[in-house]
Amino acid sequence: MKERARILVVGGGYVGMYTALGLQRKLKPELRRGDVEIVVVTPDPYMTYQPFLPEAAAGSISPRHVVVPLRRVLDQCRVVIGEAASIDHAKRTATLTTLATEEEGTGPEQITYDELVLAPGSVSRTLPIPGLAEYAIGFKTVEEAIGLRNHVIEQMDIASSTRDPAIRDAALTFVFVGGGYAGVEALGELEDMARYAARYYHNVKADDMKWILVEASNRILPEVGEDMGKYTVTQLRRRNIDVRLETRLDSCADRVAVLSDGARFPTRTVVWTAGVKPHPVLAATDLPLNERGRLKCTAQLTVDGTTHAWAAGDAAAVPDVTAAEPGTETAPNAQHAVRQAKVLAENIARSLRGEPLETYAHKYVGSVASLGLHKGVAFVYGRKLKGYPAWFMHRTYHLSRVPTFNRKARVLAEWILSGLFKREIVSLGSLEHPRAEFELAAGGKPPQNPKGSS
Repeated sequence: MKERARILVVGGGYVGMYTALGLQRKLKPELRRGDVEIVVVTPDPYMTYQPFLPEAAAGSISPRHVVVPLRRVLDQCRVVIGEAASIDHAKRTATLTTLATEEEGTGPEQITYDELVLAPGSVSRTLPIPGLAEYAIGFKTVEEAIGLRNHVIEQMDIASSTRDPAIRDAALTFVFVGGGYAGVEALGELEDMARYAARYYHNVKADDMKWILVEASNRILPEVGEDMGKYTVTQLRRRNIDVRLETRLDSCADRVAVLSDGARFPTRTVVWTAGVKPHPVLAATDLPLNERGRLKCTAQLTVDGTTHAWAAGDAAAVPDVTAAEPGTETAPNAQHAVRQAKVLAENIARSLRGEPLETYAHKYVGSVASLGLHKGVAFVYGRKLKGYPAWFMHRTYHLSRVPTFNRKARVLAEWILSGLFKREIVSLGSLEHPRAEFELAAGGKPPQNPKGSS
């Protein structure tokens, strides 16, 4: 091994955290001797366990318990809070912007490396739809999940206090765009929460609310199979949720959701979960990309045609060696990301020691999805589950996968307590403007709510 090899990990999500964690364990002697340095560049000081975002939005789990603090877990790594603006792999340099970049006024800094791990994840895939940027909210981060929870409860408060039927109708209309995991689980959990909260309002009933799911294709939850997707549509419609397949959102300008089938819904809530795209940093590298903008990779998780560059997860197009059809790539989901990260850490350690690399091979075993409390669907090892058994499997699986024993214990404790006590229905929307009251008391002007908020 060469002297003082620096491994740069770009991204602190599933792949970034698990790869760095694996490297800490596999390179423990080298780290102790100072032969290796691991640098993790991430925009947030925590990893978000995204499958728990719907339950965090519904109040079943505390927001703090769906994130894992990177500095605690990666105690042998140097964690840099910032982003990679560009990467010149030919020169082994990355240009970083950190929290101090603007304060210092010296511009982005450059860091050199010997091994590069690109795991920046993905970002929301948006379309040029009128009003989308101004009024819609995504569902990829814990901040968005908690903001959406506060927003839904605030809309119920508005509907309860207004005398204007148009304002009330718009406040109680919730439009979700995208019928994948994020959209269906977020809708299911929030509708469940709002239905429960309605019992504490004297003039808002569950049947007063309109929940609308818009999906451009002819099915939802394709990961759980066609039959389970149809079952999910049936169950959602039984809960009075308006599921519109083969329908697109054409506009949400002026707080009116206009759909491709001609329907118009005045609404103060549009949730966009219609897919993701590769992180923009991939286009700012000199590494090979495929037609979808993902890194071309080998089954050993190296970037194809290069040396000392590695990738996995959403950013990587990894060949699926278990697939019968040649040319098939592994799906960009958490199931593959966590397993790829383990192989990735092993292969980087092997590469540094001059040992042969492992091939990533994992056959997709199925999917589970929650549709609210005690409701779910699952398609695992060819078996179909629905209702309570699927919901229980969903919780059991994700409890086993959430990182660290600390988080497992806290999440399990919260589930037990939520089964013994009533749900919390408090909105803490003022957290978004914590200085508002003091600024007003000090003679300032009250803050204006951002577009799209209440």
